[in-house]
Amino acid sequence: MDINLFDYDFPEELIAQYPTRERDESRLLVLDRATGGMTIHPFREVTRFVDSGDAFVVNDTRVFKARLLGHRATGAEVEVFLVRRSNEVSEADCLWEALAQPSRRLKEGERILFSGSGQLSLTLRDNRGDGRWLVRFDSERDRLEIIEKYGHIPLPQYIRRPDTEVDISRYQTIFARQDKTGAVAAPTAGFHFTPEILADLEAKGVNRVELTLHVGPGTFKPVTTDNVEDHFVDPEIAMLSADAASTLNRTRDAGGRIVAVGTTSVRTLESAPISRGRVERFSGEVDLYIRPGYEFRLVDRLLTNFHLPKSSLLILVSAFAGRELILEAYRKAIAEKFRFYSYGDAMLIL
Repeated sequence: MDINLFDYDFPEELIAQYPTRERDESRLLVLDRATGGMTIHPFREVTRFVDSGDAFVVNDTRVFKARLLGHRATGAEVEVFLVRRSNEVSEADCLWEALAQPSRRLKEGERILFSGSGQLSLTLRDNRGDGRWLVRFDSERDRLEIIEKYGHIPLPQYIRRPDTEVDISRYQTIFARQDKTGAVAAPTAGFHFTPEILADLEAKGVNRVELTLHVGPGTFKPVTTDNVEDHFVDPEIAMLSADAASTLNRTRDAGGRIVAVGTTSVRTLESAPISRGRVERFSGEVDLYIRPGYEFRLVDRLLTNFHLPKSSLLILVSAFAGRELILEAYRKAIAEKFRFYSYGDAMLIL
């Protein structure tokens, strides 16, 4: 398929630069795949569209301050964007995969400094090309201290402002768990939930399933190939526990529907092994690229934010609901002046 089939135009002023005052003040476009009907609601009314026995599946990953601003010995500024811990060596070596800018001027073996005394630093160990580096911290303690003192919330580039104190809490879902820290981009469909909404869902008899996918910077990577099929998505670490798999199986056995909150939940669910009709636990890399023609095995409904043109995420939701219907929904959202992207409004696809 031609990538231009997944393009659309919209006013840039619709890109949400800040979160809403309250999480559930966002709007919700409900799209019915069976009828093509669309209705608009306050997000807090999302509970109307699920029944007792259904399951909401959320991503409990936690975003860390992955964008590190340091400097060379010359004083020149350097940005090191941590991606994930390297699996090439033992944890004791504290090696991380990272992106560094300006990469062309940097040298292997060079130390990037984060304090006036130079006591806090990292070493650019291996240049992997295209701005990708393997970096080494002197210790895990140093890494955590650098992140705490010199790290910044990794807001996407279309948010054209520095990160603030507000982003520390709001560029994070309420599902995020400290022991699941590892994402450098947020699972933004979960931004809209509040404790009150969760209580309403629980009172209604809706199950909540938590899984983990540590979102990487590749989530923002545009599709640059002319042919959609020639693109690939970067691998990310995902985990589905035995308890989560058991709840999913009980939901399916009882005829309940599985509602995925966000494309990260979709990719994790659809990557889960199924043996003799039973979902099984797993942990490992996920690089599933969902595009039109894909047959969904587990996901019945999808709650998602609005996505960039020509992106793998827009392609994924098009696979779920049909390209023409999704683009029609986007046109309606634009006409209704919905807020777009990470801090924007949401769409529930029935």
